[in-house]
Amino acid sequence: MKIETLSVDFTDEQKRYLEGFTTGLQISRVGRGLGAGAGKANAEPVGPDAVHIKAQDKVIASGKKLADQEKFKRDEHPFDAYPRLRQQALDNTPPNPADNFRWRYYGIFYVAPTQDSYMCRLRIPNGIMKHWQLSGLADLADELCGPYSHVTTRANLQLREIPPKHAVKLIEGIQDLGLCSRGSGADNIRNVTGTSTAGIDPQELIDTRPYAREWHYHILNDRSLYGLPRKFNVAFDGAGRIAVLEETNDIAFTAYEVKDGFGVEPGVWFRLGLGGITGHKDFAKYSGIIVRPEQATAVADAIVRVFIDHGDRTNRNKARLKYVLDAMGHDGFLKLVEERLKTPFTRVPEEAFLPRPAADRMAHIGVHKQKQAGLNWIGVSLTLGKLSSDQMRGLAKVARDLGDGEIRLTVWQNLLIPGVRDENVELAVAAIKQIGLAVQASHIRAGLIACTGNAGCRFAAANTKRHAAEIGDWCEPRVAMDKPVNIHVTGCHHSCAQHYISDIGLIGARVPVGEEDTVEGYHLFTGGGFGPDADVGQEVYHDLKAEDAPKTVEALLKAYIAHRSSPEETFLSFARRHDGETLRKLADAQVSA
Repeated sequence: MKIETLSVDFTDEQKRYLEGFTTGLQISRVGRGLGAGAGKANAEPVGPDAVHIKAQDKVIASGKKLADQEKFKRDEHPFDAYPRLRQQALDNTPPNPADNFRWRYYGIFYVAPTQDSYMCRLRIPNGIMKHWQLSGLADLADELCGPYSHVTTRANLQLREIPPKHAVKLIEGIQDLGLCSRGSGADNIRNVTGTSTAGIDPQELIDTRPYAREWHYHILNDRSLYGLPRKFNVAFDGAGRIAVLEETNDIAFTAYEVKDGFGVEPGVWFRLGLGGITGHKDFAKYSGIIVRPEQATAVADAIVRVFIDHGDRTNRNKARLKYVLDAMGHDGFLKLVEERLKTPFTRVPEEAFLPRPAADRMAHIGVHKQKQAGLNWIGVSLTLGKLSSDQMRGLAKVARDLGDGEIRLTVWQNLLIPGVRDENVELAVAAIKQIGLAVQASHIRAGLIACTGNAGCRFAAANTKRHAAEIGDWCEPRVAMDKPVNIHVTGCHHSCAQHYISDIGLIGARVPVGEEDTVEGYHLFTGGGFGPDADVGQEVYHDLKAEDAPKTVEALLKAYIAHRSSPEETFLSFARRHDGETLRKLADAQVSA
């Protein structure tokens, strides 16, 4: 290259310096994937991160600015920064904002200012672990964390109150147990959910375990599947008795039986749904596309790679798959997926599907017969998903001594102990009660769910765990519910507790009090549903103070019992028959006991 005419006279030596300086900058940019002149042999990014660098390059070339998180990934890939994480642990040093994002690739989240510590989220495909893994996690919690865990709404476990000095020891201790936390946070594919009764459910159409496991390991062993435009959720539902809520995921694989006479092999297929994100008021949309179960990983991989190419890397609020689908349409997106798969999708009309067996909203609590003769699963009721380390060890012992050695987590913030012989059921129930847990719950308790809340999450506007407990404590002795009801309490717009799909859903808010002050509170929704009843609830109360939430929920439940069309009508049907104003009037007419 040459330096053109300059306004200042430089010596030949100075001109050669400038030429080298400019060339060096260009080479540096190419090496970092920041673009360079066309036709340069080394201009093309290479390696597993190349697809993400190219997607970022397109954003930069268009004149737009990358989101900060994209810059963090571009400046230093999190998996290249592990030595610095180790050093921070040695120094007991909290991360800066960029590293706080990067360390989420290892499954740890620094949750200041709510707690001066990390939270760790695991990866447990299909929510299934062995008894010794749960017991080992209890030992790690006692040594390195707060002495407890939380079951999440992705059939997963979280550990909390982890000082920086223990972060690496915990990550590696989890791996020693045959588990991992890799990629469970940030812009990655999150824990893979599946039917919690897979392989043991009398009504299931397909056992989801091998498909969830295959996808899990496919993700773990391909670095190019990390660093997506935003987080990504995938779920497999085998039509068992316990719902997976797969329609709330970016990709939903829902088992259906396809009838003969529609040009495809009859039998069980996965029906493909795309774009679920209920925090943004959208469910996965299904077309007539069906996928052979053994092809699920290939199809999911192709979908994710199209998302990598086209997802928004400038606006974090519009970066999920839903917004790609909104922008180009489902048909346009699916065409790109087909091109990547190099084969067209198989499609059938709606009438090709046989009706699916119905889910049971109480099957995650109590004793239930398995498909294997003489065996049962026991659903253990947890208080809003929390387990002490002693309870973790106690449940592990029950699973080892009286079950088949497994513990199965559910999306309903509780767990199952499968493989309990008929003659051991009473002994197992007694052992579970001995450690302070139960296998029975009222219709109110069984469907009560809450996210972490502001006790451990900086986004939350309210203490959801405490307020949900207060709702349960207040309503349970005052309302004799004879039908299941779901009450979901979430702290912020991320909707980790999925308030929009609940019979009664509350989302945290700062409620004005006087001219300047605010207190913790909620906006309350009713009439949300999932599965065949999938829909977003309607707002009934706005700016409800947290202290008033228990009595308000009580009033709504009493209004339902007093005004339902028959004893068989569900709360969902009742709530959908009335607009918000009518529901408020009916509730306000109730008198608290």
